[in-house]
Amino acid sequence: MTENEFKERTKRFALPILKLVDALPRKRSAEVLAKQLARSGTSVGANYRAACRARSLPEFVAKLGIAEEEADESAWWIELVTEHGLLPSERLSGLHDEAVALTKMIAASRITARGNRKSAIQNRKS
Repeated sequence: MTENEFKERTKRFALPILKLVDALPRKRSAEVLAKQLARSGTSVGANYRAACRARSLPEFVAKLGIAEEEADESAWWIELVTEHGLLPSERLSGLHDEAVALTKMIAASRITARGNRKSAIQNRKS
């Protein structure tokens, strides 16, 4: 997947998150979850974009780490919405699956980039 394709994929994740947040009932517990989910769900793409603009490999790895954390956090909030019974699980399972998939993909990219950084450092020492 190209950088632009992944940027688009994270945007396609964020937009349904916002619709989900708008669909939550007006209850105190739902409002807490809505705020957290809106922040983490939209932050995945924002932090991935920031990683793509990184000025160095360490900055790239760090920004990817943040994007990974936000994707994983999104999965957590979706689980809470589901388990609290605020929306039907059928409506949320696809979004949860995508949050998990994004987490795994970003983690793999971060691990690869971190490995490349270690290789570059070792090559400089040689």
